Amino acid sequence: MERLTGIGVSAGAAVGRAVILTQRTEVMRFPIPPDRVDREVQALQVARAESRRQLQGISTRVAHGKGSELAALFDAQILMLDDLMLVGRAEEIIRIERVNADWAVHRAYESLYQMFSVMDDPYLREREHDVADVAGRLRMNLRHGARGPRELLSQIDGPSILIADELTASVAAQLDWSRVQGFATDAGSRTYHTAILARSLNVPAIVGLHDASVRISAGTPVVLDGTTGELAVGPPPDVIEEAQRRAARPKRRSATTVEAGPVSTRDGVRVRLEANVELLEDLDYLDEYGAEGVGLYRSEFMLSGRALEGVTEDEQYSMYRNLIEQVAPRPVTIRTFDLDERQMSRELQQRRRRTRPGLRGLRLGLANPGLLRTQLRALVRASAHGPLRIMFPFVTAVEEVRQARAILTEVEHELGPVASGFSRAAARIKVGAMIEIPSAALAADLLAPDVDFFTIGTNDLIQYCLAVDRTDDRVSDLYEPLHPAMLRLIRLVRKAATRHRIPVSLCGEMASDPALVGLLVGLGLTDFSMTPGAIPIVRQVVHDLSAHEARRLAGRALRLATAAEIEQYLFDALAASAIQRSPSS
Repeated sequence: MERLTGIGVSAGAAVGRAVILTQRTEVMRFPIPPDRVDREVQALQVARAESRRQLQGISTRVAHGKGSELAALFDAQILMLDDLMLVGRAEEIIRIERVNADWAVHRAYESLYQMFSVMDDPYLREREHDVADVAGRLRMNLRHGARGPRELLSQIDGPSILIADELTASVAAQLDWSRVQGFATDAGSRTYHTAILARSLNVPAIVGLHDASVRISAGTPVVLDGTTGELAVGPPPDVIEEAQRRAARPKRRSATTVEAGPVSTRDGVRVRLEANVELLEDLDYLDEYGAEGVGLYRSEFMLSGRALEGVTEDEQYSMYRNLIEQVAPRPVTIRTFDLDERQMSRELQQRRRRTRPGLRGLRLGLANPGLLRTQLRALVRASAHGPLRIMFPFVTAVEEVRQARAILTEVEHELGPVASGFSRAAARIKVGAMIEIPSAALAADLLAPDVDFFTIGTNDLIQYCLAVDRTDDRVSDLYEPLHPAMLRLIRLVRKAATRHRIPVSLCGEMASDPALVGLLVGLGLTDFSMTPGAIPIVRQVVHDLSAHEARRLAGRALRLATAAEIEQYLFDALAASAIQRSPSS
């Protein structure tokens, strides 16, 4: 038995088999029972077939375009799908180690990466990027069949303990806590947002274990003591039995005790919870989790690796219509393609010097107006089938919105006489701007007259406000949602929306973080869009929340000078609130 010691942040004992979540690589590692091995291998083969179909389509389109010589790059990637060192090795890992396919592909790729990285030949070293593309495509297609941690964990036999390198509250909010008995993370502190969530759910938790996610194998029995901060790995039966006796504790609060539908705070403030959607399959969860609509559909996910100019207007229309009809009468907000030049086709990349560097989102659409017009035509046509809102991403200035709306107006006029219903439907389309960079937030009062709504995209807004790339380990610890500048930007946007009488919603990880909901409501926000699996816990938090107290909390937080001070104040306030609500108090 090995004993690891960290910081106990939520008291209690828990026993289960280890499930490993590596968020930096966005892959979960968990054991599968023998009777599921063939099914996991079949999922891998389906993903390979879908990846081959996508790559063949890309290769064919590129071969008939101006950059025809680049088609060979995709032909080489197709051959990699048949290489025993990638898919073959992944299948071998599934069968021998009995782990999920996503993790097996990641493991196989890591082995190839190590091999390529030590090669002397620069050309061969460069092939590592192609392997990374193929492995990423395989994992993307595998994930199309499993939509998040809650569903993945439902496939695990018996109680489990989640071991993660880090665990954001937005991911924790999606977990099935009837299966996860507790969690331990490499990173974290006592004021960790997820620690606050664990205490409110009465889930034993340890943070600050440094390298537990690397040292512990998936499926290993572990005993977690959230009081002492000790994690026993591979304990003998007597230690397990003693822990099981101590694990008898009051029943956890259920995240599903509040009925689906509209939710209000304890003092009657109405809060709207919508879902972020990437795949049509995610719509199955809207009713289950009580979403009041789709607050963000990321339209670029419909590409599934295909070149943007290869997706026709009719294909887009069919997909948007399907989405709108499934969600109706609830509204759907579709964000136009949020891509940058690296995600465009090879042909368009070759033309990048004729435009401007660093193009993304609406900027990129305006630089390629034919592609933007095609998408807007498909959206206007689809709007005849239910309530639709169009949102432009990465808006930087008023003139960009005006140019985009001018194209939309032209499209509406073109389609008006073509078929009955289009012009009437187009009149109902609301147009919004995604506020995700500081220039848009600071000019929100100038943008507001030109749009019908705002959506604050917190992930990018934090990154650009603080000059922090959260994927860069050297500075990722500076990515801080509670930075005073962020809270002030959010309040500034909300005030601008209020003055101009347009709605404002907030999406991103902050919306999915139950520990921050009270603060956000206190800042005046009442519309949120989040991962569907996070809605039940956020709903429970809102149900228990006093909006009056939330406003007082936000007012005090806005006067604090550092993120650490705000986080500590928030932690203390939530802890005191939890004690007051406790049945034993």
